[in-house]
Amino acid sequence: MKSPLLSLPGAVPAEGVDEGVAAHYGDLFREQRALADGTGFVDLSHRGVVTVTGDDRLAWLHLLLTQHVSDLPAGEATEALILSANGHIEHALYLVDDGTTTWAHVEPGSQEALIAYLESMKFFYRVEVADRTADTAVVHLPAGSITEVPEGAAVRETPYGRDLFLPRERLEAFADGAGPAAGILAHEALRVEQHRPRLGFETDHRTIPHELGWIGTAVHLQKGCYRGQETVARVQNLGKPPRRLVFLHLDGSEVHLPPAGAEIRLADDGPEGRKIGFVTTSVRHHELGPVALALVKRNIPVDARLTAEDTAAAQETVVEP
Repeated sequence: MKSPLLSLPGAVPAEGVDEGVAAHYGDLFREQRALADGTGFVDLSHRGVVTVTGDDRLAWLHLLLTQHVSDLPAGEATEALILSANGHIEHALYLVDDGTTTWAHVEPGSQEALIAYLESMKFFYRVEVADRTADTAVVHLPAGSITEVPEGAAVRETPYGRDLFLPRERLEAFADGAGPAAGILAHEALRVEQHRPRLGFETDHRTIPHELGWIGTAVHLQKGCYRGQETVARVQNLGKPPRRLVFLHLDGSEVHLPPAGAEIRLADDGPEGRKIGFVTTSVRHHELGPVALALVKRNIPVDARLTAEDTAAAQETVVEP
């Protein structure tokens, strides 16, 4: 879906999965600083929106999700995953329940597959699943924002700010009074700084929650009865994940950023050394300079010097080895 806010002055369209909203509005670092200072907003209206209504919605979702949601209080934000039978991550949901409806935003374009799975699991439960992407836009307000939340919007309040589920026809009016717009690149830079994984960026077809630090934030270890739970419990109690998420400080003298998928090697092994990981997201941060998230083999020493393609990189631990 193409956002009407792409008509704002300086808007440069994003590409790839984030197509449909602005990458930036002409000044990437100014936009980052504004968000870090608690001002402005980010247009995330390209994200999928799914709702679940009905008396059984929370009890039903509790059986399907990795998170404990059967007693989720109205207005309390959480996040959850849907796993394959082998414990690999298939969907990431960012949830809030308003007392009558459970709202979730998901990766752009993933809502159809998610809804198909949810519909297949309804059985006798009193629930209704709906794709609300066409009539609902997601907008992010940074932590500390004093922007007034429009009446009727569902709100996810998190340590990183508020996600609003806003009627799509009110998006332009909201933007008029919400302060400076920041593009998706500024939002991504702060996400990387905060070490927060994103489905399809930090994940591939075999990623399990332990590798990304989603244990604790999106997985409740004292509940079972969801698909893939056996893998989660086995790795938690008996084993170690094969890979771990790291934060990379990249050599700032390099002109280009290593792209997603760039191979990571031990610096001491030289350019022909064995591959020990890959970059998942790389960004230019307004204070930290070029930084990235990456997945590396679990047993790589935390003080090892790395290279991402031709760029020197120092790692910072996100998931303990």
